[in-house]
Amino acid sequence: MLQKLLNHKVRIVLSTLLILLLVLIRAYEDSLFYDPFLNYFKTDYYNLPLPEINSLQLFFGLLFRYFLNTSISLAIIYVLFKDVEAVKFASVLYLIFFVILIIIFFFVLFYIGETNKMALFYVRRFIIQPLFLLLFLPAFYYQKQKG
Repeated sequence: MLQKLLNHKVRIVLSTLLILLLVLIRAYEDSLFYDPFLNYFKTDYYNLPLPEINSLQLFFGLLFRYFLNTSISLAIIYVLFKDVEAVKFASVLYLIFFVILIIIFFFVLFYIGETNKMALFYVRRFIIQPLFLLLFLPAFYYQKQKG
């Protein structure tokens, strides 16, 4: 077991550094991204109206954050599995998920956001957090074991 860990020390160090980058994105989210919902959802938002937003600026802020999280997540997948095909497949999935999620997010925001703030909260959560990485890692690991 210890020998296996020593053989994969570069993978472990790189994975740790990439995970640290994800943590830094989260730690500095207030200064890196335009997102009026960051502070809004930290308050008693059930009793507050939705914050004023600049839709275009919000879209590009979410896109930038999703891009950073996705790039780092794809790098983690590559470092752990050394499989370019898995990275390509995950890239396509990330793109499809972003398109679907951003459409749902703005639909909920403009049409039912005031009455269904939890839907807005959870859709936004999938856009701004690297949650898909938590789904993809076990899936690719299982696929590698089966293959």
